[in-house]
Amino acid sequence: MSQEQKAVERARKAFRTGRTKPLEYRITQLKNLQRLFVERQKEIADALKKDLNKSEFGTPLYETLGLEGEISMAISKLAEWAMPRPVTKNLLTISDQVYIQPEPLGVVLIIGAWNYPWAVTIQPLIGAIAAGNAVVIKPSEVCVHTSKVMETLLPLYIDKEMFPVVTGGVAETQELLKQRFDHIFYTGNCAVGKLIMEAGAKHLTPVTLELGGKSPCYIDKNCDISIACRRIAWGKYTNCGQTCIAPDYILCDPSIQDRVIEEIKKNVKDFYTEDPKSCTDYGRIINQRHFKRVMTLMEDSVVAIGGENDESECYIAPTVLRDVKPEAKVMQEEIFGPLLPILSVGSVDEAIDFINQREKPLALYVFSSDNKLIKRMISETSSGGVLANDCLVHFSVSSLPFGGVGNSGMGCYHGKFTFDQLSHLRGCLIKQLKMEGVNNMRYPPHTAKKLDWARFFILKQVEMGKLARMAVMALLVVAAAVMIQVKKKTSEMIMTHGQSVIDNINTND
Repeated sequence: MSQEQKAVERARKAFRTGRTKPLEYRITQLKNLQRLFVERQKEIADALKKDLNKSEFGTPLYETLGLEGEISMAISKLAEWAMPRPVTKNLLTISDQVYIQPEPLGVVLIIGAWNYPWAVTIQPLIGAIAAGNAVVIKPSEVCVHTSKVMETLLPLYIDKEMFPVVTGGVAETQELLKQRFDHIFYTGNCAVGKLIMEAGAKHLTPVTLELGGKSPCYIDKNCDISIACRRIAWGKYTNCGQTCIAPDYILCDPSIQDRVIEEIKKNVKDFYTEDPKSCTDYGRIINQRHFKRVMTLMEDSVVAIGGENDESECYIAPTVLRDVKPEAKVMQEEIFGPLLPILSVGSVDEAIDFINQREKPLALYVFSSDNKLIKRMISETSSGGVLANDCLVHFSVSSLPFGGVGNSGMGCYHGKFTFDQLSHLRGCLIKQLKMEGVNNMRYPPHTAKKLDWARFFILKQVEMGKLARMAVMALLVVAAAVMIQVKKKTSEMIMTHGQSVIDNINTND
């Protein structure tokens, strides 16, 4: 038995003990996880510095503060999320208990990504714990130092049998995917996403895929271009452009292209100084393989600003490409690096057509002071999410579902959405062994009168308070009593008339 198989079997055995069922256990695990981010901030930051050159202050801002907030929400809302959820009834079930009961799925596999290794691995873990699941955690091997810290720290704070950490590369991940899980949650790219779906299909395992794509950014020529470019520059070059919802390319009128370039150049200097390479707030490409990939994307485009690079440090300066053609290399795949292509469009119609001719992106950005234009972009395009007049920040709103559509992913998470995504929402109906007269309409022999009654009772949807329910129940009792009496009278009449017929026959004889 492989190490991966042993980890899955241990997690399943632990889950079968039932100790995740009580909310107290789940809350304890969540509090312990929260404590990890308070007590081990230095180890987390040091590893991220080695992996991605993330700064001391950037680590909590982009990795752990959001997780602490997500845990606090889960702890405070868990009782509400886990309680039975009443639903609308019809008249036939008015006296019954009808509700949705969330229950744990079982053993969940979470495969994390390397660009925000704590944020995108632990955020689904929070929801999985809250929902009462066991979880096998597979951090990305690309973030070597962070993966090791995760493997070391997580078992010190949360149940190591219920929540094992499995490290390793492609071979270990492939071995994990051979095992049967009750749900697989993957964050990464589309190519691997297809392999995850294929592996899940063998066991009929549902999957959540948080992928990416080329997120467009449309700038209306009549908006405040200075503010728009400041927010775009921040959203694009944070984490050296290695963000799944980073603006991938700009669409704008050719008349404002030069102004956009100058404004972005000004903000790059403001954020990262004249020498971003020496700035502690500017990151690095994760490894040399990705460095070479990103550099190749620039080959057939014109560099307007930036372009400086150093392979030995995996450094690529914040870069803007001008007059980019749709067929350019940089437009054929998600960039996932600090390159920002600008493409010219003559109108919002042309921008909408351009977006709709391509795969649905994870995010769509639009900068405009015209609310009608913004609403039009929302109504005439499709994307995982939409953000007007800013970048990235919708990820921080736990009350919004975060996820893709089409090639950018399936399923969603954050806050209660994670809890629901990783729960089975079980439909329950509890009926009493009483009031059989009302049920008589569904039993043979079927008649037109019974069908009329069934139509009324089944199609009539009701949402009522306690007093109204009591009134309706009283009416149903009366209706049942009437139906019983009618049935009794009918039987008596049949018996009486039947006896009269017999007496007449006997008299004639």
